[in-house]
Amino acid sequence: MAVGVSAVSGFWVEWVAETGSTNADLLAVARRGGASPTVLVADYQRSGRGRRGRAWEAVPESSLLFSVLTRPQIPVAAAHLVTTALALGAAEACDLLAGVRPELKWPNDLVVAGGKLAGVLAESLVAGERLEAVVVGMGLNVSTGAAPPEAAESAIALEDVCGSAVDRRELLEAILGRFAHWMAIVETAGGQGELLEAARRNSATLGRRVWVELGDGTRLEGLAEDLDPRGALLLEGGRRVVAGDVVHLRSSGVARGRSGSP
Repeated sequence: MAVGVSAVSGFWVEWVAETGSTNADLLAVARRGGASPTVLVADYQRSGRGRRGRAWEAVPESSLLFSVLTRPQIPVAAAHLVTTALALGAAEACDLLAGVRPELKWPNDLVVAGGKLAGVLAESLVAGERLEAVVVGMGLNVSTGAAPPEAAESAIALEDVCGSAVDRRELLEAILGRFAHWMAIVETAGGQGELLEAARRNSATLGRRVWVELGDGTRLEGLAEDLDPRGALLLEGGRRVVAGDVVHLRSSGVARGRSGSP
């Protein structure tokens, strides 16, 4: 894959052969006052990260690894909706380009038939009560064998499902187009509700019994009933979960998922 800089769907895109972490790189750009929307794509990441700092190292040129620097005009409490917008946009792009429609596994995975296709990781810069920037990254398994060995059993690649080769550059263009669509909606009156309604329709989590492991190690169990207006998960009994690792329960075992992304 050739490296270079180009404009795609209103985004300034730089594609590099290798970096440490596309999220870390764009966070540094954001702190320096860099303009948005800017996209950094890498064929290989030495220090890719998932939730809670977990390492995520994909085979070179096998995945679509990218991050987007955005400066959305939304409240700090709604920053998680940028993750939702990218996940939903990617699901729609996979459908348009490859005929595969992933579902959204709360909080930040794309899954197909229970296998993890992609993970999303968002990191925010906040000044006082103002959201200065959100850098949101995605690692999407494109080619067979893309996932690291420790995740291979639970992962799936887009080409495994569609049965044909997928061009990563075309896939990126499709994702950015749909992401731009949803971000424009999120910043309008009533747009956040429209995004969340689409996320509900595409959810792999709602209507299922789940375990949710919180950051302090606490585990909740119950029926995932809904998303609140900020995208938090609502469990039966009125319990609200802002962040956590979700395990889908099923009669013959569990469907586990860990998020990995740039």
